[in-house]
Amino acid sequence: MANLGRALYAPLFFFGFIASACWLTERQGAPLWALIALLMLAIAIAIAISFITEWKLPFKGEWSKNLGDGLRDSLHAVTNESLNCLSIMALPWFALLFPDLGLWPDQWPIGLQLVIAILAADLGITLMHWASHQNKWLWRLHAVHQSPKRLYDFNGLMKHPAHQFLEAIAGIAPLLLLGLPENIAALLAFAIAIQLLLQHSNVDIRVGYLDRLFVWAPVHRYHRIKYGRAGDVNFALLLSFWDRLMGTAFTEGFGVARKRPWYRLTTGLPPGVYGAIAAAIRARGTQASGSTSATPSGWASGSRRRDK
Repeated sequence: MANLGRALYAPLFFFGFIASACWLTERQGAPLWALIALLMLAIAIAIAISFITEWKLPFKGEWSKNLGDGLRDSLHAVTNESLNCLSIMALPWFALLFPDLGLWPDQWPIGLQLVIAILAADLGITLMHWASHQNKWLWRLHAVHQSPKRLYDFNGLMKHPAHQFLEAIAGIAPLLLLGLPENIAALLAFAIAIQLLLQHSNVDIRVGYLDRLFVWAPVHRYHRIKYGRAGDVNFALLLSFWDRLMGTAFTEGFGVARKRPWYRLTTGLPPGVYGAIAAAIRARGTQASGSTSATPSGWASGSRRRDK
């Protein structure tokens, strides 16, 4: 039964929550604020299910224990998700900054519209993520996300607000040009939150060949390898397809991540609730591999075999 849970957890969690949200949106005639409130409730339920499953089927038992970071991560999650809600509510004003080409297929089924939005946003966010590992200014902000000492579901929601804004612009700006509707934007934000919970999950996920399609936890863990720049792989938010195009995909055997001390520890960032955010702005830059080099370009080169 445990093995069945490990195999089914990720696909049921991902497709179950997103399909339910699409169904709710298609049949919900309430205003945008009510839809957002319902989706936030669904995220809270998803977080609860994720925590319970991490406790029952952990990848590493010690990562399910509070290391004094629970309050910090919770406040980051509340802050960032609240900002997401405010951004969606302000979408009509953001849309004024972009010419509306009127090309959005708003007559299509909501589920299909969401697929288009996810594909476009996934590409934009993936490119911003990759750039954040190459540029020292972007790395200062992104280092907050890389700073935790364990990998569990809340890590995905722990981001510097400025970096989250940059990722959102990279992902949603092309969609605003096409005329992205508000309800699809809300669904997109929900889908991204669900994916981030899975991507950083401490559940012992075992999905076989699906890890060559989706960047869930077994794939994203390689992004946290601490050997020099060996972790510069698997930048995609959702689909490994983008990493394969960029030559940064890595999906070696599942057991390897268990045996290596792979988890990247970002040094120089204080553990307090918002100390890391302030430090990311003040610092000259922080190296994820643990040395004192000021920029990502100063990381020692590490060897790795990439999937082609």
